[in-house]
Amino acid sequence: MERRLADLNIINIENATDRPRWFAICTNPKQEDRAYNNLQAWGVECFNPKIKECRRNQFTGVVTLIPKPLFPRYIFSRFIAKSFLQKVSFTRGVHRVVSFNYKPAPIDDEVIAFLQSRVVNDGFLSVGETLKPGDRVRIKDGPWKALVGVIERDVKASERIQILLTAIKYQGRLTIERDWVEKIG
Repeated sequence: MERRLADLNIINIENATDRPRWFAICTNPKQEDRAYNNLQAWGVECFNPKIKECRRNQFTGVVTLIPKPLFPRYIFSRFIAKSFLQKVSFTRGVHRVVSFNYKPAPIDDEVIAFLQSRVVNDGFLSVGETLKPGDRVRIKDGPWKALVGVIERDVKASERIQILLTAIKYQGRLTIERDWVEKIG
């Protein structure tokens, strides 16, 4: 605790502006949600970008989508450094405000706006290229790894995709997890 107090006193907020800026907040391990909720309770604007990670049970083969932070141990918060730095730094779940040369390092609004623009209706970030019918793809995981095919029909981002596979004197359809393919050529 004394170390954190000493670190906070060293941080130079004299040059901070009086307008709200975005800052990266380093959280304690696996406490992104806790820090986010506690900062929200203080009335501080926050952004905790998440993605869906696809996991397949190795025994049953059942696929589960698990929410994961886009940047593990980091969230973003918008506040006036002169007024809220101490309060933010000592919020439960927060390890520290990212700083350089003992000054909190602001993040451009455009960077956060870009990330926020990638959030889709379900609250998760859309990552990767959009796939459309006719795109050539390679399967990068699972039992069909390295096979090449063509997207056959349009599907939602959360659904599986249907690929028309063409092998030596064989043509077949395969429905597969979207995360298991990558666009080629």
